[in-house]
Amino acid sequence: MGDPGQPPGPRSSHGRLPTLSTLILLLLLCGHAHSQCKILRCNAEYVSSTLGLRSAGSPGAHRGGGGGGGGAGGALRSYALCTRRTARTCRGDLAFHSAVHGIEDLMIQHNCSRQGPTAPPPPRGPGLPGSASDPAQPAADPCDFEKRFARLHGRRPGFLHCAAFGDPHVRSFHHHFHTCRVQGAWPLLDNDFLFVQATSSPVASEATNATTTRKLTIIFKNMQECIDQRVYQAEVDNLPAAFEDGSVNGGDRPGGSSLSIQTAHPGSHVEIRAAYIGTTIIIRQTAGQLSFSIKVAEDVARAFSAEQDLQLCVGGCPPSQRLSRSERNRRGAMTVDTARQLCKEGLPVEDAYFQSCVFDVSISGDPNFTVAARAALEDARAFLPDLEKLHLFPPDAGCALCAPTSVAALLSGLLVLWLCIIQ
Repeated sequence: MGDPGQPPGPRSSHGRLPTLSTLILLLLLCGHAHSQCKILRCNAEYVSSTLGLRSAGSPGAHRGGGGGGGGAGGALRSYALCTRRTARTCRGDLAFHSAVHGIEDLMIQHNCSRQGPTAPPPPRGPGLPGSASDPAQPAADPCDFEKRFARLHGRRPGFLHCAAFGDPHVRSFHHHFHTCRVQGAWPLLDNDFLFVQATSSPVASEATNATTTRKLTIIFKNMQECIDQRVYQAEVDNLPAAFEDGSVNGGDRPGGSSLSIQTAHPGSHVEIRAAYIGTTIIIRQTAGQLSFSIKVAEDVARAFSAEQDLQLCVGGCPPSQRLSRSERNRRGAMTVDTARQLCKEGLPVEDAYFQSCVFDVSISGDPNFTVAARAALEDARAFLPDLEKLHLFPPDAGCALCAPTSVAALLSGLLVLWLCIIQ
């Protein structure tokens, strides 16, 4: 997957560009699309969003409007975003590839900018609890998730925590802890309100299969009266204290202040608060890599559809992308004993955070990775609703970098026990 903010570049076209009505007719006739490919839903949403434009019949309605979310520009950007999300399940599908090329042609035809707001999404999925659309509830605090939830349910909402740091190591919402080999762009989150993508590249020796996060892209999606869509991008050595458009909040809507960005340590630490969805995100730069940590309301984290199934914060790393024990035990730039001593100073409990620290420091030879592990643990301490789950001891993380003799000792003990039983 590529950068969500970078749609495909313009395609050179030979001959006359297709008209809007011709493209719509072509796509609606492509009913043979594979059942797992959601391109027909993208087509339907695009047709729905342009009905008003076609009925209006005014030339201005079809102009790109690169600076705004309306008109053909916003509709085509939404259409392009929908096709990128379903690309993984639509490879080789004729209707999908026709749509992708058609979007490129229409972008050129209507002089649409590829950067800018998208059209408001059609109503789908669960709304936020206590929203003004619920007539039984007063419409107070529409952009304060916690107050709205408490008013509706008489209790505080539940929260989930996810983090990615170091190699990267991923702690999922469900307390799975994986050391991953993921390269390229992978989604940490992809739901109705929030999209987070991490881009990783190899570090140290390629023989270790170790990678670190070098870029983070976060999209806060358009939310009714609360915020305009905002995009935040961070890269190593470029951790801005503002969104991509230079703003530091959610815009001019009544609830624009419910999304804010701030930093206490410019260039190394950014905190984004999204009160309208009960979410806090912390991004750090340490030892030439980016760390991500989030506290998010349960209802928000679970607001996704079947085609948004690949989320590292939800399911952890796919099994094919997890480093095996033998890969984690390979010799690095520093001895394991030295790395353990460095990590022990700030991580006295030998849990998954400690083992991750030992791996990162020994492979890279950089003691600064101890800071990333300690910060991830402190974020978990602040974000987790249940501190009994702070320290994790998963079998495949807890045994990382263990001496092979410990396994031999266990097998020897079991052999002695078996001999005693049969005698």
